Amino acid sequence: MTVNQTIRNHHSVADDALVLNGKRMTIQDVYDVAHHGRSVKISEEAMSRVEAARKLVLELVEEDVPVYGFNRGVGWNKDKVVAPAVFEQFNRNLILSHSSGVAPYATEAEVRAVMVARLNTLLLGCTGSQSTIPVRYAEFLNLGIHPLLPLRGSVGAADITTVTHIGLAFIGEGEVDRGGERLTAVAALSEAGLEPLVLGPKDGLSLICTNALSAGTGALALHECGELLKLADIVFALSLEAIRGNVSPLDEAVHRVRPFPGQLQSLSHIKSLLTGSDLWDSYNPESLQDPLSFRDACQIHGAAYDAFRYTRDQLEIQLNSSDDNPCVIIEERRIISCANYEPVSWTLGFEMLGSALHHISKSACYRTIKLGTPAFTGLSRFLTADESRSIGYCTVQKTITSLDTEIRHLINPASSDYFSLAGDIEDHAANSPFVVAKTREIIDRLHIVLGIEALHAAQAIDLRGGIRLGKGTEAAYQAIRSVVPFLAEDRNLSVDIAQAYGVLKSGELLSRVREALDQ
Repeated sequence: MTVNQTIRNHHSVADDALVLNGKRMTIQDVYDVAHHGRSVKISEEAMSRVEAARKLVLELVEEDVPVYGFNRGVGWNKDKVVAPAVFEQFNRNLILSHSSGVAPYATEAEVRAVMVARLNTLLLGCTGSQSTIPVRYAEFLNLGIHPLLPLRGSVGAADITTVTHIGLAFIGEGEVDRGGERLTAVAALSEAGLEPLVLGPKDGLSLICTNALSAGTGALALHECGELLKLADIVFALSLEAIRGNVSPLDEAVHRVRPFPGQLQSLSHIKSLLTGSDLWDSYNPESLQDPLSFRDACQIHGAAYDAFRYTRDQLEIQLNSSDDNPCVIIEERRIISCANYEPVSWTLGFEMLGSALHHISKSACYRTIKLGTPAFTGLSRFLTADESRSIGYCTVQKTITSLDTEIRHLINPASSDYFSLAGDIEDHAANSPFVVAKTREIIDRLHIVLGIEALHAAQAIDLRGGIRLGKGTEAAYQAIRSVVPFLAEDRNLSVDIAQAYGVLKSGELLSRVREALDQ
C-alpha cells in the first residue's frame, strides 16, 4: 500500500488540497492551511525522496557509521553510543526529554501553521525519518487534530523544546485539541483510527530538529503584515484628504529619480486611493511643504515594504529548505552533521521589519496629533463638534502615544541575547520564536494606532464638509463610518477605538477599498 493510499484510507483529501513537495510553498499557502483549514496532500515525488532517505539510513545502521542523533547521542551526549537494540527507547526518550515548552499555548491556526511548515521541510528527503512521520503530519492536519503546543521555551536554535510536543502526540503522549475539545492524544488517535507511532533510528530528531514554530508563526505574521502595510497607505491617504494636504510629494517624477521598490509600491497604491479626489484640483502652491509625517509617507512606508519583501523572501527559503541536523544527502550516501537549523538570516529580517513598522507608527502618531491641532487643519481643537460643549479627541493623544512607546520597546533587538548551553557546545542562538512573537505584538498595536488616526481623519473630513474624496479614500471613510458615527458629543472613546481597530484588523476596511479600486 502506498503512502497516499494510506492517507486516503484515513480521510478524504479535498480537490483543492495543497500539494506539498518540499518546494514552492508560500506564505499564502501557510495562511490558507492555518486559517482556512485547507487540506494537504504529499506528492508522490516527495514521498519517494523520503523513502529513499529512509532506506539509506537503515543501510548505514548496518554499517555502524557514527552519526549524531542516530547511533550517537545529541547535544552534550554526542559521545554516547546508541545501540540498535535501544533505538526505539532512545528516540522515545528524546521526545519525552525535549518536551519542555511552557504556556501560553498556540491557537489552532498557529498549530496548523507550525505543522505544515515542518511537513514541507520533511519532504525534501534530508531527514531520513520513516515515511509514517510526514504522513502523520498530513493526517493530523486533514483530520483537525491539533497537539497542545507551548509557544515559549525555545532559544531559536531549532525549536527543540516546543515543536517536540507535536511528536508527543504522534506517539500517543500529551494532549490535543480536536474541534474545540481537549483530550488525550491516545484517545484522539483511537477515535481517528490511528495507532501511536513507534519510533526508530533518526525519527526522534526528525520531530525535534526544526524551526517550524518560529517559521510557521512567522508566516502568519508576514501575511498580516502585508495587509497592514496596505492599511497604512490607506489611512495616510485619508489623513491627507482630511488635512487638505499638498500632493506635490506624490509627483511620480521625483520618485523615478529615487527608485526604491517599496517607495514606488507605496506611491502607486496611494495615488490609486486618491483617484478622483479634489486634492488634485485644489493644490495651494503657497503651502509648499507639509510636515514630514505627511510629506515622507511614501518613503517611510516604502522602507517597510522593502523590509517586508526581504523578510518574506528569506522566510520562504526557510519554508522550502532543510533545517535538519544531521542532514541526509541521498545522492552522496552521506549523513552530515551541520548547522542548517541556524535561523539568524530571516530572524534579523523580522527585527528589521519591526523597526520599519515603528517608523510607520511614529509618523501616524504625529499626523494624529496634527489633525487635532487647529494651526494645521483650520478646524476645531481636538476636532470637537462644539468647543463650548464637548472636549473631543483630547485624551486619545495619550492612548496613541502610549501604544507607540510599547512598540518602541518591542523593537529592541533580541536575536543576539543568548547563553552558552549544553557544556558550552551550544554557544549561539537567535531567539527566533520570541522575535517573531514581538513582531506580531507590534503589528497588533499598529492596527490600533492606525485605527485611532482613521477616527481623526474621518472626523476632520466631516467637520470640513464638501470634500470630494478619492475612490479608495471614500471607501475607507465609509468603512470607518459604518462602525463609528460622527463624534457630535463626548462619549466613551474606548468603544470607538475598539470598533475602528476591529474594522481594520478583520480585513473589512481593506476589502471595501479593494472592491472600490477594482470597480
